[in-house]
Amino acid sequence: MATWSAPGKVILFGEHSVVYGKPAIAMAIKPRVQVTVRHSKYYQKPNSPYISECFRLTDVKGSVYVRSQLPSASGLGSSAAVTVATLFAINDEFELGYTREEVGDLAFEVEKATQGGRASATDTYVSTFGGLVFIRGSEKRRLLPPQNLSIVIGNSLISHNTAEMVEKVAELRRTSPVIANGIMDAIGGVTMEAMHNLENPKELGVLMNRNHALLDALGVGHPVLSQLVLAARNAGAYGAKLSGAGGGGCIWALCSKGSRNRVAGAIEDCDARPITTSIDTEGARREKDE
Repeated sequence: MATWSAPGKVILFGEHSVVYGKPAIAMAIKPRVQVTVRHSKYYQKPNSPYISECFRLTDVKGSVYVRSQLPSASGLGSSAAVTVATLFAINDEFELGYTREEVGDLAFEVEKATQGGRASATDTYVSTFGGLVFIRGSEKRRLLPPQNLSIVIGNSLISHNTAEMVEKVAELRRTSPVIANGIMDAIGGVTMEAMHNLENPKELGVLMNRNHALLDALGVGHPVLSQLVLAARNAGAYGAKLSGAGGGGCIWALCSKGSRNRVAGAIEDCDARPITTSIDTEGARREKDE
């Protein structure tokens, strides 16, 4: 028996456009998914298509048990975290000998296969390695996280389907390529500006607000997400935007320590669930077997 866990994430900047080679910045967060895998002759196909694909890709059979601190279909990388943790547990239990980098690459292949070929390596890379990560095409590198980064996540409690939202953007590119590509170029520009302003929370907040408006223009927003974003800003956040695929899920707000509780309260007043968190720097890790 082997038990591993992997962290969730927030996309700080660049969701959707990163699928088409534009830059993105993502951060691992403290809440985790924990997966236990045990060698077994009797294989029952898991309910999760991600876990099923992990077993198919590694060509092993076993039982699996999952415990999660991350809400599913919320934009916090739960599918990537369960994929990464499952693959590390399989690698450990069946002594496959994959390196951390190789497990991260396998996790991306699982996400890509499960999401119909359109996926970014962002979520799986961040969940594998932790920290603050810059991604553009095949380039992936960890960034030095800013000091005192205070984040409040707002979970709208509205589930979404990542594959459907990714397809929605792909359809916009097919039907209105000039508009869609222009928006994604702008998101890429905002992301690069953000990378140079990580120590400047006020400017970072302005850039967050621009990124959110551009995602709305791509068609991946939701009225409740807009409500949460405005509530967080009005409560004193430097900025707020949706995180992940959109169409539901979560927003994240950048706050000063003084405004953090007010922002969390404002999110709760909108009948959403606030999560106050910080950066996770460990990535995937082995846990004690229970």
